[in-house]
Amino acid sequence: MELVVLGTGTVAPSRDRTAPAYWITAGSVRLLLDCGAGALHRAAAFDIPWYSVTHVALTHFHPDHWGELPMLLFALRYGIEPARSAPLTLIGPAGLRTRLTLLAGALGDWVLDPGYPCDVREVEPGATVTLAGDVVLETCKTPHTQESLAYAVRDGASRLVYTGDTGPSETLAAWARGCDLLLAECSLPEERALDIHLTPAQAGSLARAAHAGRLVLTHFYPPVEGTDPAGQAARAFDGSVVAARDGERFTVGGPQMSDRGC
Repeated sequence: MELVVLGTGTVAPSRDRTAPAYWITAGSVRLLLDCGAGALHRAAAFDIPWYSVTHVALTHFHPDHWGELPMLLFALRYGIEPARSAPLTLIGPAGLRTRLTLLAGALGDWVLDPGYPCDVREVEPGATVTLAGDVVLETCKTPHTQESLAYAVRDGASRLVYTGDTGPSETLAAWARGCDLLLAECSLPEERALDIHLTPAQAGSLARAAHAGRLVLTHFYPPVEGTDPAGQAARAFDGSVVAARDGERFTVGGPQMSDRGC
């Protein structure tokens, strides 16, 4: 399994960090976890074949996590030649269909009928969805919004857990236990801690409680930049800690490698 971090930022515009989006390759699966603004241009810049996406999984409905979904649907119809014919599966919390219907009312019927098969699957916490072969997506509720989910991607050899947006959660730590890679939000510095986001130390504590193989930090608001979030997290977690940058690649389940040359 390979993870490419497309966007490590938030809703706050940044020169270096775009909104959350993560590209996962596992077997025949090409999964986009969250689809924030800038995801497609980042994918193109990092030589990711965005047009080969097979699944999109959304953690919640804050716009920085799914605002580029209409662009993706439109680009798959009009931005490639020949136009897409392969099916696409959209996965998200309850309310996804309603929101797509509202988007169709505003943007056009192509949202619901994009010209290629598009399967919409709403999932609850505790769900297990087979994506293809032995690649499975699992869900866990997180304390952020009412619908917020964390996702785990599991194949025959490895398990990656993505927290989405979350506050501290013993339930999440237990569910993530033993994951090879924990991709955890790291929104705010300690002095601005909230119960719906994680600080670096809280992300480290989550990784420690989950017995994660390694910790990759993401979702940085400007105030946490420059505070050495990886160093703070490492004081709570004795495994490998990386403060991710847009374009960074990670191998999951094999040797602990990352590519900062993107």
